[in-house]
Amino acid sequence: MDFRYDETTERLRERLLAFMAERIHPAEPVFADQSAARVDRWGAPPVVAELQAEARRHGLWNLFLPGEHGAGLTNLQYAPLAEITGWSPELAPVALNCAAPDTGNMELLALFGTPEQRDRWLTPLLDGRIRSAFAMTEPAVASSDATNIATRIERDGDEYVVNGRKWFVTGALDPRCAVFVVMGRTDPDAPRHRQQSQLLVPRDTPGVTLRRGLRTFGYDDGDHGGHAEIDFVDVRVPVGNLIGAEGDGFAISQARLGPGRVHHCMRLVGMAERAVELMCRRVADRHAFGGPLATQGVIRDWIAEARVRLEQARLLVLKTAWLMDTVGNRAAHTEIQAIKIAVPETVQWVIDRAVQAHGAAGVSQDTPLARLWVKARALRLADGPDEVHRQSLARRELRRHQPVRPAARG
Repeated sequence: MDFRYDETTERLRERLLAFMAERIHPAEPVFADQSAARVDRWGAPPVVAELQAEARRHGLWNLFLPGEHGAGLTNLQYAPLAEITGWSPELAPVALNCAAPDTGNMELLALFGTPEQRDRWLTPLLDGRIRSAFAMTEPAVASSDATNIATRIERDGDEYVVNGRKWFVTGALDPRCAVFVVMGRTDPDAPRHRQQSQLLVPRDTPGVTLRRGLRTFGYDDGDHGGHAEIDFVDVRVPVGNLIGAEGDGFAISQARLGPGRVHHCMRLVGMAERAVELMCRRVADRHAFGGPLATQGVIRDWIAEARVRLEQARLLVLKTAWLMDTVGNRAAHTEIQAIKIAVPETVQWVIDRAVQAHGAAGVSQDTPLARLWVKARALRLADGPDEVHRQSLARRELRRHQPVRPAARG
């Protein structure tokens, strides 16, 4: 692996860093004020549309999506750009049309969608005219095991009928959210990982009821369109809304999550880098016990440890992105799980030390640290909790070291 950024990546990094300095960071207080003042709690503040228009003009649009539908970047090329957007995770990703859950849904449609599905849903998503949501997690089952999903998707002639309840459906409360990707069971008698399918359900379909919005550690997560609990009661959609084939739902969800974990983890690294900068500035300016906090041994230990951990995390994610590009997602499965385990935990630790260095200000609304910590903590559950990934990773490691049994003699 070559650790140097190639010419394309370097050119986009310079352009994006300038955009962050000139447009995104100055817009953060505007975004906060407009968010607090808006009548529609979940709608995007006007500054978002302004930034999106600027991003398109600067060629910073749909950077996450490889192939003909996006910017054509590899995972390794996009990863450093995702890190930069992590410095302003509430504003930068959505300004560049690189925000979850739309990114994963666009990747899904690009990979598995029919031409009709792409024309109806992928094109307006790529244009930023609509948003979308992914409905998998359920309140009544342990959804960390996706095979537990209880929502039923049953064929009835030329339609599928959906019945079930989902929650933490990210993006569903945004009024621009036009479609849900719903995962449910089409064949309970099939093999365990072939029981599920995924279906496109337009938001305005009869039988779809948004029960309530859900908060994360008290925050609305309005930048992602909120999280919703939704009932699907006798919801009917055409059979043409099926993504892939019946029974493909579990495999499709795994394909969707691979690149998304690289995106999430690199944004997390950017969040932690911002926390380190804030911490260093704070301890240099703040005095206690006869000198600046920066002279305290414990503070210096935090800063040194933060740098070591962040460099380790970044290199692991970049290696993962490189492997995905060169040998494919399946061969990079160990590393994909490793970054999902290591990076959120590492970044949470770094941000926590920055909070501690700020004292009361660290838990207040006067710095971004509290929100950054919440995002890092929530990602230890999103896309599967740490423990599930650790268990799977351990099984794979154990298999590598099992003795080879000699073939039985006939």
